[in-house]
Amino acid sequence: MLNIAICDDESVERDYLTDLTQKWAESNAHDITIASFGSAENFLFAYEDMKSLDILLLDIQMGAMDGMALARHLRKTNDTTQLIFITGYQDFMAEGYDVSALHYLMKPVEPTRLYAVLDKAAAQANIQEDELLVQTADAVVKIPHKAIIYIEAFAHYVHIHTKAAMHETRANIGDIAQTLGDGFARCHRSYVVGLRHISHITKTDVILDTGGKIPLSRRLHKEASQAFVKYHRGEIS
Repeated sequence: MLNIAICDDESVERDYLTDLTQKWAESNAHDITIASFGSAENFLFAYEDMKSLDILLLDIQMGAMDGMALARHLRKTNDTTQLIFITGYQDFMAEGYDVSALHYLMKPVEPTRLYAVLDKAAAQANIQEDELLVQTADAVVKIPHKAIIYIEAFAHYVHIHTKAAMHETRANIGDIAQTLGDGFARCHRSYVVGLRHISHITKTDVILDTGGKIPLSRRLHKEASQAFVKYHRGEIS
């Protein structure tokens, strides 16, 4: 089941995209749900009750809240929904990188181009990712392993840092580290780092691809360095 939403302030465009998406699903034997929204505000109101959203077809030029602002808001807590921007202008394309947009489609949308992008989005959505399930103060959260930049321990709690958010849960950092697999390394008694997010390693710090840094203990320097090299050689994943 693929859950798809369409957000566009023009009813004719919403109907057109809905019709094309249904035809694409039928021709590819995809089981889908489609919800359509006439504004970013209406989408956000309904989004609170959505169990999951795989693909969002999103118009950029809308009313009080435009599509790019909606995408930035969504990415604060959601790293996985495939964003496909629908626009009449090319001016916004550079901004799409900031929200990990899958693709831009220019209006009027050509069916064959939409179908090709939906094929790609469906393939991405169906990839079974390793996920960490954590209980926060407000909810149970699924965090894809690849989204985790680093984990930091504070007494009986850990902070799990992603580019989109920081999640706090009551847990032991050693127990969490054991569940994460080879894509992570312990670099300090209070830190676990995602190897994919390391830029480089110094004698005392792990420098992250976000520009930040976390401490590297002398005891764990060799182990973390070897894991970093093996990961980038493709020996571990």
